[in-house]
Amino acid sequence: MKLMTKFNLILLVLFVASGVAISQIAYNFLSNNARHQVLKEAELLMASADAVRDYTSANLEPVLTEQDNSKGTFHAEMVPNFGAVTTFKMMQPHYPDYSYREAALNPRNPEHRAVDWEADIITWLRNHPDQLQIVGEREAEGGRSLYLARPLVADESCIGCHGSPSAAPRAMVALYGATNGFGWKAGEVVAAQIVSIPMSVPVTIAKQAYQHLLFYLIATLLMTIVALDAGVYWLVIRPLKLVSETADRVSTGEKNVPPLPVRGKDEIATVTAAFNRMQVSLAKALRMLG
Repeated sequence: MKLMTKFNLILLVLFVASGVAISQIAYNFLSNNARHQVLKEAELLMASADAVRDYTSANLEPVLTEQDNSKGTFHAEMVPNFGAVTTFKMMQPHYPDYSYREAALNPRNPEHRAVDWEADIITWLRNHPDQLQIVGEREAEGGRSLYLARPLVADESCIGCHGSPSAAPRAMVALYGATNGFGWKAGEVVAAQIVSIPMSVPVTIAKQAYQHLLFYLIATLLMTIVALDAGVYWLVIRPLKLVSETADRVSTGEKNVPPLPVRGKDEIATVTAAFNRMQVSLAKALRMLG
């Protein structure tokens, strides 16, 4: 087996071993990074919903409440929940994999009633009032899902509509009934904002990044091997081959073989200089015998 072949085999073994270790570490890093990226987008959507809720409470609710009280009507646009959910539906074409819910244990609109896993989240947030959000995973119908949830706490402005049916706007009670959405208490966690994302989203992002990384690793490996092979050939194999060819000429009895050029002070230069001395000594010995 030639020296270059042995050298390439050693390089290949080293690169494969290190590549496997690096790729595994990189995949774990990319998976965590993709999850972090998805959660950042979920937080952005949550912040957008909060902004709509705040705008509705500060600007729309006072105006529409005054109009409704004078006309005996009720506009859903005055409800922060309505504005946040409606705005997200308008944004969802840009975020098709994300879903947003404001789930409540006792909502006025039955569409917003919390299902089992959402109720568990609300209960957990109630039991941990110091926690501002919770991140977790769950099994969904379409596969595993990642979620980000934050508590919605009832304040004094909520009690006017959700305290008791008798104190709530009549038009609202006529529209939604006097059964659901009442009995809320100020300072109590009554609902949760929940953004859900299929785990396939961060997994796909991580796989795509991992495939790009593997491509660049393999390309770097090939270029490194080519560059090292070229360096080994010109710095080691070619000088040794020249020594070998010259030794063959001397061994066949060829006379007047010129000495090999000695370049540098490395091991190859030392071998070349030693060969030149041996050649001179051999020529002297042959002349003495002759």
